[in-house]
Amino acid sequence: MSAYSVALTGFRASEDLEKLYKQIPDNFLRTRLAEEADRFDRFSIDACGLLLDYSRHLIDDTIHARLVSVAEEARLGDAIKNQLNGAIINGSEKRAVLHSALRSDLDKPVLVDGQDIKPAIKAMHEQMKSICEQIHSNSWTGYTGKPIRHIVNVGIGGSYLGLKVVTDALKPFHKEQITPHYVANIDPADITEILEPLNPDETLFIIASKTFTTLETLANANAARGWLLNHGLKESDLSKHLIAVSCNIQAATEFGVAEENILPLWDWVGGRYSLWSAIGLVIALTIGYDNFQKLLAGAGEMDEHFRTAPFAENMPVIMALLGLWYRHYGDAQSHAILSYDHGLRNLPNHLQQVDMESNGKRTQHNGEEVVSVTGPIIWGGTGTNDQHAYMQLLHQGTCNIPVDFIMPATSHTPVKDQHAWLFTNGLAQANALANGRSLEEVKQELADAGKDEADIARLATHKVIPGNRPSSILFCDSLTPKTLGALLAMYEQKVFVQGVIWNINSFDQWGVELGKQLGKQLFPMMEDGDLSQLDSASRNIIERFRKANA
Repeated sequence: MSAYSVALTGFRASEDLEKLYKQIPDNFLRTRLAEEADRFDRFSIDACGLLLDYSRHLIDDTIHARLVSVAEEARLGDAIKNQLNGAIINGSEKRAVLHSALRSDLDKPVLVDGQDIKPAIKAMHEQMKSICEQIHSNSWTGYTGKPIRHIVNVGIGGSYLGLKVVTDALKPFHKEQITPHYVANIDPADITEILEPLNPDETLFIIASKTFTTLETLANANAARGWLLNHGLKESDLSKHLIAVSCNIQAATEFGVAEENILPLWDWVGGRYSLWSAIGLVIALTIGYDNFQKLLAGAGEMDEHFRTAPFAENMPVIMALLGLWYRHYGDAQSHAILSYDHGLRNLPNHLQQVDMESNGKRTQHNGEEVVSVTGPIIWGGTGTNDQHAYMQLLHQGTCNIPVDFIMPATSHTPVKDQHAWLFTNGLAQANALANGRSLEEVKQELADAGKDEADIARLATHKVIPGNRPSSILFCDSLTPKTLGALLAMYEQKVFVQGVIWNINSFDQWGVELGKQLGKQLFPMMEDGDLSQLDSASRNIIERFRKANA
């Protein structure tokens, strides 16, 4: 097994950064936050309706400059241009990466294989708009003439995770008559639970699969089709209840989808970036086409900020560089995303795919193995639930885990002062991570509480919080389609920056593909077939499976 360097190798600033991190004192954040009146002004960025406060990070002006120099030396500016202009940056699959074109309002052509893709994008948007108008005006009806009230999106991975984040987060913007549902897991309990309370004559299924061959999606699509037919639909009625987002028109029409209700997908849209494409139809149907356009506009503004802002003032770039700072010099193997908004409770799930599927790599663009460590583990949850769970580890554990606190200032569902308490808790956690509580402070607190010397000696060290633990605050006035679009695009571009600096392809996922291939090989053996060529572990577990299902 190769030994990967923890330090970021190959950059002129690498040695300086390693020395600078080792020189950071244990009280760095407490001291700097107290003494530097302009620290927030120096270490914050306001763009696209978002405020990034990164003043609670283990950086000063020297460290900041050295980190920015890494982006410059990596020729990040050229990489950004190549991505946004449609160059073939997914080398292993020989593809452009142009999800940004789906959310751009620029009139200039974007070329793929010499063809301008803007007309095709415009046609896709018109098709989405038409479907939304039909559903929302009740002119699209089910087989009994009833209007559509339930949209069931059948997809997995990028055809599920980002979509659910958006529709959950933007619940205050939902169309009153539409309820979205998601079926992703091949576990039959998933689709059974979703379909049980629904009426077939009011339900529309969106089958989201680029190739129309994805195992989990097709299994659930067939289950949905069977459910419709079992409730009395004729084959000729299926088209009233089915939409597909796919490149495989023949397979979709054979399944029962009318050709005019098949929306396109392109190779230059990766799965984890597909919510911006026709895959986002469930979003448009749920929040309205105009609000879907605002979501795209927010993301497009972030792309433009990413393209034009100097690296030192560029939100995705700074977020990426801070992540590299701790991954390589602070022994941070994971990164936590904590959302202080109930609607964003599923955001960590989406960002796990955006980040770990993108940068969970060990091979450079040239095919050689990476020299240093790459992507961190992404995880998280919602405040204030976390304070009663893993925040203990973040405060007093032996792991260094940077945290992103996502904190809208207002709530769409205010109840007295509850949102103010929620926001206060997020800010308090960020400050506690940064400042901690010293032994002297703990002893004084115990003394003030009337504890005797024996109790103070027994308890004091248990209550010490080391502090000096970094976090960012991502603030917005309100969580709207536009600010959410900017937030999601910011994280996408952050991941891209880190991939550029690590010299890896952030847009393929061969590890995922291997599992799919092996699954297809094993499936025929689950019921019968020769197991002699399998290893003993696989053979025995399949035999136990057969016995349980006999």
